Formats: sequence, C-alpha cells, structure tokens
Amino acid sequence: MNDSPSAAAALVVPGTAFVLAELHAMKLDGVLVQVIGEAFRPAGIDETPALRAAALQHHIPAALTQRAALGQLSAAWVYGCAPLPQVIALLLGNDGNSASLPPFSGCTVRQVYFERFDVQGIGGVPVTSPLRTALDVARSAPEPLARAVLAAMVRQPSLHCPLGRIRQALRAAAHVPGKLRGQALLQSMMDGPLPHSPPH
Repeated sequence: MNDSPSAAAALVVPGTAFVLAELHAMKLDGVLVQVIGEAFRPAGIDETPALRAAALQHHIPAALTQRAALGQLSAAWVYGCAPLPQVIALLLGNDGNSASLPPFSGCTVRQVYFERFDVQGIGGVPVTSPLRTALDVARSAPEPLARAVLAAMVRQPSLHCPLGRIRQALRAAAHVPGKLRGQALLQSMMDGPLPHSPPH
C-alpha cells in the first residue's frame, strides 16, 4: 500500500507556476481533474492513494504535516473507500505535546494512543493503517456511513481487512470509546449481506 513518493509529485497545486483561478480554468478545459480543494491532477494520471494523501496534506497546517496522521474517514478516503471528506481528520500520538489548529483550518485534531503498526507512510504522508482506520470508522463514524465504508474496505483484498479481523482487533482493544457500538455494528454486518459502497 506504500505508493512511492514520486506518485504524489504529479499533484498540481497553486504556487509559482499557476494561481488557483488558472487551475480551475484548466479543469474546465479537461486538462486537470480536481482531487480535493486546491489540489488537482493531470487528466492522464490515475488517482492513487499517494495522490489523495498528498492532496489532503496540502490542506493541513504546516506544523502538523509530519506530526499528525490522516485518520478516520479521511484515511478511508485515501484508501478509496469513503466519500470526499468535508473536514480533514488528523490524529496525533499522545506524546504529551499538545497541538492546536488555526481558525478555519478545515481540519480536526485529536490526541490518541497509537499501537506500533497503526500508522504507515503513503507517498511520504502519515496515514493510519487500513486496520486502524477500520476500527476508528466502526467506533465513531455515523452508522449508515460506517457500514458502507467498512463494506468497501472489506471488498478491497489489498487492505487485508475482513470483518472477522476487524472484529477481533476491536475486541482486543482496551479503553477505547465506542467499543461496544463498534462490536455491535460489526456483528450485525457479519450476520447479513454487505451494504453498497459509499459514493466517492
């Protein structure tokens, strides 16, 4: 799942070459495709997890780009399993150093406890692992959306997140909010057909 950092180099953002208005004009001309916000990709370049991660990172306050990991529904979007995030969810390891966001950042930040393999680099961007992402979605996302996102993750074999593995990991997790709700959600999904994937 670790795309090479060069994959994110295809991202086109406002800067020295083009201003945002020019990028939107190129989108109308079919030259660029908007990934999210101010981040675009050339029309001939596939949208990969690395591109999506880089696109989100472009919208994160600079002080948090390497300290915080993309998590929850934002991470699920990076994996191609959730709708475009309206707010970027950042998770910060609970190392005793607090973090705050500037006003109107478009992000949320929460301090959490990370296990050893809970965060991985995708194109150089810290993102919660598929399993940690699935656990967080099961525990905290609105239930209909959580069902659809988890079903999409289950259907991607490369993510290695069958429902049984997610349920087992949640059962083993200690002192996490929403654990009982997540277990009930996963059990009901295992007892019935998987719902359709959410819109992208």
